[in-house]
Amino acid sequence: MRSKYRIKGTVRVCVIAPDGSVKRHEPGWLRRLLGLPGKPMVSAHHNTITRQGEGLITDLLLGTPTQTKITGGVGYMQIGTGWTGNSPKTNTRCNTPLMYNSMKVVDAGYPVTTAAFGLTGDNILRYRASYPAGSMAAAGINEACLLNGNTAAAISLAYAQITPAVTVGSLDSLQIDWEVTFTGS
Repeated sequence: MRSKYRIKGTVRVCVIAPDGSVKRHEPGWLRRLLGLPGKPMVSAHHNTITRQGEGLITDLLLGTPTQTKITGGVGYMQIGTGWTGNSPKTNTRCNTPLMYNSMKVVDAGYPVTTAAFGLTGDNILRYRASYPAGSMAAAGINEACLLNGNTAAAISLAYAQITPAVTVGSLDSLQIDWEVTFTGS
């Protein structure tokens, strides 16, 4: 009998307006014609566990790991505007990181599992990074990276496309939830 193990993930990006509501994209011509608001700026997309990330996960299973774990205060998320779709498996950072405030430390208390041990969801790790209002303003954010640090030596666990791209105003906040699911059959 052969087991097949997979690691997959999703990235959920949400732009929050100053009033606390989810910000909306500009409505397309059909929505304008029908008097409907634009779609909410909530983007969910799959991610790619990078080649570096596979090695990082293997290292963490050792009795004495040699690499830094991605935890609140140590792990980072990076955002950028340079998604190309070319070889995301080998990405070690965002292709075009934002010039200002592209790196954000993983929120305290993360990662967490989405359920208690033994219950459905105990195989899903959730990371979160929150960019508070006033910390950035950027248009066309379409890529993200999950790292175990913020130096040149940091290792990329995963890389993802943000689609549709989002725009964050100077008064908006941005929340990124990154889930990594470990499955087997």
